[in-house]
Amino acid sequence: MRGDQQFRHIPDVLAQAAARWPTASAIEDGITLSFKDLAAAVHRATGGLCTLGIGPGDRVAIWAPNCWEWVVAALAIHSRGAALVPINTRYKGPEARFILDRSDAKAIFTVDGFLGLDFAGMLGDIDLPVVRLKTPDWDAFLEAGTPGDAVDIQPNWTSDILFTSGTTGQPKGVVTTHAQSLRAFRDWSRVVGLSSDDRYLVVAPFFHCFGYKAGWLACLMSGATILPQATFDVDAVLARLAPDRVSVLPGPPALYQTLLQRDLSQHDLGSLRLAVTGAAVIPVTLIERMRTELGFETVITGYGLTEATGVATMCRFDDDPETIATTSGRAIPDVEVRVVDPDGQPVPAGEPGEVVVCGYNVMAGYLDDPAATAAAVRDGWLHTGDVGILNERGYLRITDRIKDMFIVGGFNAYPAEIEHALLEHPGVREVAVIGMADPRLGEVGCAFVVGETEGLIAWSRERMANFKVPRRVVTIDALPRNASGKVQKFKLRELV
Repeated sequence: MRGDQQFRHIPDVLAQAAARWPTASAIEDGITLSFKDLAAAVHRATGGLCTLGIGPGDRVAIWAPNCWEWVVAALAIHSRGAALVPINTRYKGPEARFILDRSDAKAIFTVDGFLGLDFAGMLGDIDLPVVRLKTPDWDAFLEAGTPGDAVDIQPNWTSDILFTSGTTGQPKGVVTTHAQSLRAFRDWSRVVGLSSDDRYLVVAPFFHCFGYKAGWLACLMSGATILPQATFDVDAVLARLAPDRVSVLPGPPALYQTLLQRDLSQHDLGSLRLAVTGAAVIPVTLIERMRTELGFETVITGYGLTEATGVATMCRFDDDPETIATTSGRAIPDVEVRVVDPDGQPVPAGEPGEVVVCGYNVMAGYLDDPAATAAAVRDGWLHTGDVGILNERGYLRITDRIKDMFIVGGFNAYPAEIEHALLEHPGVREVAVIGMADPRLGEVGCAFVVGETEGLIAWSRERMANFKVPRRVVTIDALPRNASGKVQKFKLRELV
């Protein structure tokens, strides 16, 4: 990426890529689209959105796995001045409908048959246009498009609304702008050294900030080739490395740990160059083995959250393995990260406190929720709810979570949201959910239930995303509470 490369908005990224690398491969997913081809496909899809009446300020959802059509649909949404609303592909119908209603979406792109599910069918009877990707629906949508008036997109317009659950149990929409997203991931791309020579296997889902902004959007800014991976299937990933000449393979630590458990003697890993990971504690030996056995020249860890446009701290390419494994790096350029006490005052280096972030990357706010926004962002500082320690060099180590969130294979799971869903079961009278260690996924949910628990896990799988489903259910006579009636989750952790 040129050091002086500047972008006004996300469609401008595509326009500059098509001008700079017109015949280079932009995306390979069953078909190959050059950057020029991608721009032409987005132009047609933009016309389709015009026909649907989509314009500036509208919101359009995508509920689909990683594929080339996802990227085209997203860029078309941006080109109309509308906001992209991605939906988690692990969600069930009620969860997806909540986001559609909450965001006031005007249309949705989705699929049939992914993971054996009929996504559109799970939505039921909804009063908005549904365009099914990878079907005649999609072709008809493109053919029916009519060019509308050009939209003068402004950098401070909303580029996307990514929903993340909070401790209240109700998902909240995080609003970010074109300018925020582009500045953050221009710097991210520079730190990791992403270039037009790279071929990037995007394993992280496009509905997630990492698969979207640190994934295909970073590729567009850098001229790298996007290689979408629809599912987190380690054997499928391993089979693609040599044929697709993969050089960039970000993912959670579990991806690399599982790769290292395979017989690698029959696989050519010579193209691998760059790994970016995080979201869990990482053994120093894993970083060393990623370099010596998987062949990565550069391994980088980082820390971010959706409310901070997805990135706040990063290690640098020349950091030593222990620093990379035991910290999440230091603040990205023009962003400040502190660790503070309950009064908001910075604590000394080496002391724990709440991690707070200040800078251009702090969200514009939660969608239509000024109270929640005011609680999260105070005097310009985003209060993350994470407990961390800054060392004397300014490198951050995350040690705990104030909000009781736990991470299942890279996905954030929020106990309050899961508890809210479990209470709908007729046999559950009271419930408390905590995270417990799991050798494969890092953490999984454990539900302590007052009431009937028979069949509760199977019941949960029908109603919530798999990463939210408790892997263990414990029947308990009464939840431990303090004098004010609050559940004492530390006592439940002791039981686990």
